[in-house]
Amino acid sequence: MRQLLPIGAIAAAAVALGVAAVLTRAPVTPEAQVANRPIQVSTDGFVSSAACKACHPSQYDTWYGSYHRTMTQVATPETVLADFDGARIDDVHGEPMRLERRGNEFWAEFNDPGAAGPESERPRITRQVVMITGSHHQQIYWYATGHDRALNVLPGVYLIADDRWAPRSAVVLHPPNQAVSTVDGHWNAVCLACHTTFPRTRFDTPFLSEPIARQSVDTTTAEFGIACEGCHGPGGEHVRKHRNPLSRYGSHLGDGPDPTIVLPTRLDPQRSSQVCGQCHSVWEFQDAAGERQANAQGFPYRPGDELRDTRFLPQPAEQRHSPELAAFVARDPAFVTGSFWPDGMIRVSGREYNGLIDSPCFKNAADPARTLSCFACHTMHKPPDDPRPVAEWADTHQVSPGMDGNAACTQCHAAVADDAAAHTRHAPDSAGSTCYNCHMPYTSYGLLKAIRSHTISSPSVAETVAAGRPNACNLCHLDRTLAWTGAALEDWYDLPAPPLTDDERTVAAGLLWAMRGDAGERALAAWALGWAPAQEASGTSWMVPHLAELLNDPYEAVRYIAYRSLRTLPGYGGVDYDYVASREERVAAALPILRAWQNSTLSRRRREPELLVDADGRLRIDEFRRILHQRDNRPLFLRE
Repeated sequence: MRQLLPIGAIAAAAVALGVAAVLTRAPVTPEAQVANRPIQVSTDGFVSSAACKACHPSQYDTWYGSYHRTMTQVATPETVLADFDGARIDDVHGEPMRLERRGNEFWAEFNDPGAAGPESERPRITRQVVMITGSHHQQIYWYATGHDRALNVLPGVYLIADDRWAPRSAVVLHPPNQAVSTVDGHWNAVCLACHTTFPRTRFDTPFLSEPIARQSVDTTTAEFGIACEGCHGPGGEHVRKHRNPLSRYGSHLGDGPDPTIVLPTRLDPQRSSQVCGQCHSVWEFQDAAGERQANAQGFPYRPGDELRDTRFLPQPAEQRHSPELAAFVARDPAFVTGSFWPDGMIRVSGREYNGLIDSPCFKNAADPARTLSCFACHTMHKPPDDPRPVAEWADTHQVSPGMDGNAACTQCHAAVADDAAAHTRHAPDSAGSTCYNCHMPYTSYGLLKAIRSHTISSPSVAETVAAGRPNACNLCHLDRTLAWTGAALEDWYDLPAPPLTDDERTVAAGLLWAMRGDAGERALAAWALGWAPAQEASGTSWMVPHLAELLNDPYEAVRYIAYRSLRTLPGYGGVDYDYVASREERVAAALPILRAWQNSTLSRRRREPELLVDADGRLRIDEFRRILHQRDNRPLFLRE
């Protein structure tokens, strides 16, 4: 007969096994009982990704390791990356933000964004942080407002790679004198559409039609983040059908496609790409009735549907004279300018679908099997034969195995693959012979960096002149003029060189974008000055004074990117500079950088006039200032 242990011995054994910690852990509030934030609710056939795991463990695991899953998370000790333990954050606008951890909860004290008067004079409030957006580049923290499930955003954003906080206004590209939205209910009305699965805002009236405090806010979603059902459709019927393992195997023995679930890769290229386009696009509700329906009942689009049936998707290049587009622009003048280049090409990150549908490989392909789609290059689940760890696969934008090189293009353009150098006029193993460097250049902006264009196009000086958008040639050859590029394209590909101004003929294109471009062009130029292929093609000895000038750009985001690029230059990796400091402090930090360059060894310095350097290797200050005075200072808010 087995001897029973006394109660004290059981407790001691439990402690030794770590069980006591579990027994005494604070109870987790059931989701349905959470009242101060949006909640996850299984409804309308949505059953959550947890229901997929048992039958699809490999797909579940790779999705679980992706940034799609962590796009939105509840704030917990496991998900919060910033240090909240008594931290004081000074470099946010207004008074310092004070952070505190209370057990498993996270709290912040800051100036009330909804109060009247100057920001620095607003009363202090203390709120609980309950939700997070982002886990890759940044974490944006949302706090419970105390009014139903409405959320608002902390004034500081945590930059993960830098391990530092920055003002929220300093991580988006917006006019210096224009405030960034800090309205109660912003997450509920805007962010949830693309950062959760099957969301329902549930406001009483459309957002901002009357103060949130007067409305009921009962926001729910099927699942936080981009989950299985966001791409495959609601899974309730699929789960019910396959509870019996025999039916599960039967679906693979000749029964044909399973009608209870959608596999995007089995859709035609247009419909499969629309699954991604439901989030990765610029769009708007067709009308107020559509907005009200989505508000109350959830977004009507389901994978496999025609996306345009449920929303308006702008294509300014084709809809330039469309009354429908004109109506949207009349209501919101920045509807196009905040997202598109003047010729209609998308210029902001996260909107790749708008770029794809303007690509000739997508819209002009006669053979559906050769039509470009999102899944031609990307995969939503890491294949079993992909040797990369899940984290590496996720960190490289979920590019399919082998599709991170020219194979992504040569699978259709086989003739180019036979002799790439003959087509590119560059060495086969150089950056100039990489298809996407020429046909998908870094002309979109977001998250404090440049992003590849997803409109497949060819380098064009004429488009650069007309739209201001950098061309692929000069994004590598930053030290060369537009005239140099125009002559090469005319010689190699019979593209007529366009008329150019004196500066476009005689000053390096990279300098023109950095000094006289709009804020978005300056951000792209600042990024390109730190891009390794551009540094290899252009050299770096001439870059310092131009990056030093960008350290005092009016736009905080431009200053941040310029500083990051400056630190990649030989001898400047230890430069100390704060991009959100006062102008006086920034000037004091930039002047020594410029003086050190001016006093460096002249014999090592390039002396081409297009780099604004004279025959002695010294900066041509008068020309530098003349071009700088041409800077495009029109306000620009890019809607990342």
